[in-house]
This record gives sequence, C-alpha cells and structure tokens, in this order.
Amino acid sequence: MNTLLTAVPSKPDTDTDTDLLGSLPVAGDIEGALALARSLGRRLAFPGDGTTANQWGLLSAIAAHDLGIVRAIEPHLDAIAILTQAGVEPLPGVWGVFASEGSPDPLVASQTATGWTLAGTKRWCSLAAQLDYALVTARTRTGKSRLFTLDLRAAGVSVLDPDWAALGLREIPSGAVRCSSVPADGVGASGWYLARPGFAWGGIGVAACWFGGAVALGRSVRKVAAKSRNPHLLAHLGAIDTLLYACQVSLNDAAHQADRQEPGGKLAAWRVRGLVARACEEIILRTGHALGPGPLAQDPEHAKRVADLTLYIRQHHGEADEAKQGQAIAGFGSTPW
Repeated sequence: MNTLLTAVPSKPDTDTDTDLLGSLPVAGDIEGALALARSLGRRLAFPGDGTTANQWGLLSAIAAHDLGIVRAIEPHLDAIAILTQAGVEPLPGVWGVFASEGSPDPLVASQTATGWTLAGTKRWCSLAAQLDYALVTARTRTGKSRLFTLDLRAAGVSVLDPDWAALGLREIPSGAVRCSSVPADGVGASGWYLARPGFAWGGIGVAACWFGGAVALGRSVRKVAAKSRNPHLLAHLGAIDTLLYACQVSLNDAAHQADRQEPGGKLAAWRVRGLVARACEEIILRTGHALGPGPLAQDPEHAKRVADLTLYIRQHHGEADEAKQGQAIAGFGSTPW
C-alpha cells in the first residue's frame, strides 16, 4: 500500500500506468484524452477498493501534465465508479456526470407505463457533444433527486451551444443539455447518489486533480529557484513545499480512510477539498510573485496551467461547504481536535 500519495503513483498498479505517463495526450487533444478515459475505465477501479491512493496518484500525475486532459478523463472514471457501486454494467462509450442543480428549467423525471422519461435542461454539461452517455440528476414527482443514465445521442436530447468565454479549460466547454421526453434508467433509489460513501471519495478525487496542477506550478518555481540565490524566491518555494506536503498528507490519509471503509466521508471531503483549494489559491499567488510576469506573458504552457487551475478550483463550493463543515463540527459532542 502507498505510504504517501504523490503526483506520480508511487506504486503503479501495472506496467500500463508507467507506460501511460510517458505517452499522455498533448494539451488540447480531447479526443486522445477521451480514448484514454475509455481505456482506464475498463479497469473498473473505484475509490475504496483498496487502490485509492494509486487512483488519485494517477489523476494527479495526469493533472500535473495538463489540467484539460485530466478534466476530460476524471468524470468518465467517476461515472464508471458510480455505476460499479450501483451494480450496473456500464454501456461501452465515454460517460460524463452532470449533477449541477439550479437551472431555471430543471430536469424532471416522470414515470410512465414504459419507464422513466426526462424533460428539462441540465446546465454545466462538460463536453456533452463529445460524450456518449451521462449520469444525470433529476427531480421526481416527490421532489427528491434521483440519478439516471442518459443516452446523449437519443432522440429528444439537444446539446446547446456553450456560451463559454473562459480562458481556462477552453477545450472543456460546459454548456447545457435539453431533454424532451427522453427515456432514461434510474440508478439507485432516490437520494442514493448523494448519500452513498462514494460521493465523498469522488469529490476528493477531483481535489487530487487540483493538487496535480499545483504540483506542476511548484515544479516551475523549483526549476528557477535551483539556479537562483534570491531569498524571496526561495522563501516562496519553501512555502509552496509546505502547502504541497500538507495536501499530500491529507489526500493520503483520506485514501486510507476510503480503503478502510471508514465513516465520516463527508467531513473528510470538506476538509481535503477545502485544504487543497486554499493551497492552490496560495500557490497560484506565490508562483506569480516568485516568477513575475514573464511566464504568464511568454510561456503558453504555464499561462494555460494558471488559467486552468484558477477555473478548476472553482468547483470547490467555498463558504457554502465551509458552513456545512462548521455545522457538523459544532454538532459534535466533543471537539474533533
């Protein structure tokens, strides 16, 4: 078992993992990324199966290579994990997970004599035009949320043109999908998607991607610092090292909790995601102070990584999650520290 998750799996599951890291798709090659997602998904690994640190290490390693590539891969692996945990055989193809709520035309599931149908609009559907299937959340007539499988090529499905102005993750546009009486299959009971332990572990897997992007920034600072005696640059590098180490330890501890099937996954996810998101924000700031404007203006790979990571960590729910975390801590019979 791994003793510390790093931005390269410390103990690859197979020689395939080692080969993979030497032949990753180049930045912007989303078709190659989705092909890699299909290949990785066939292993049917999921957080909590005893290999969690390796799974998250692989994600962080891909993220350190390019955040757009890992952003295309991670949702497919999450979908395969969800279906596996639900005892559902995944259909061949590339999957997404669309669970954002708050649409003015929410997705609603209705039960008919022949099964479920979906109607409404789901927002934030990344790469919907390039995927085959998706797991989507929808409200039933009881008002509860339930997870469904959606064939994105089915009649009645419209992938709307994304209004995507972002400079970060430009190759991963996230537009809306509109459904009109589209047949769908339920996955788990109402509320199962959010209540299952795997929901928390999946959220930490996203944090492992953020961590990989921050590692790449740290490596850029280290490369310059190795040739410099500037004390301010070295101070930034030392602070970045502390932040990355804290993230490593936190991710590794969460991986062990997942593999031991320990309760308290929600609290672990709030803690780890919050820590990694804050660390990324500070590392972006310190990298800018350490390296100045040059790389942002003249190094396309560095400028892309900063823009990608800045947008990607906004998947963290910020104060909303911190409030839930604080409410949980305040309700404990004794302090957890």
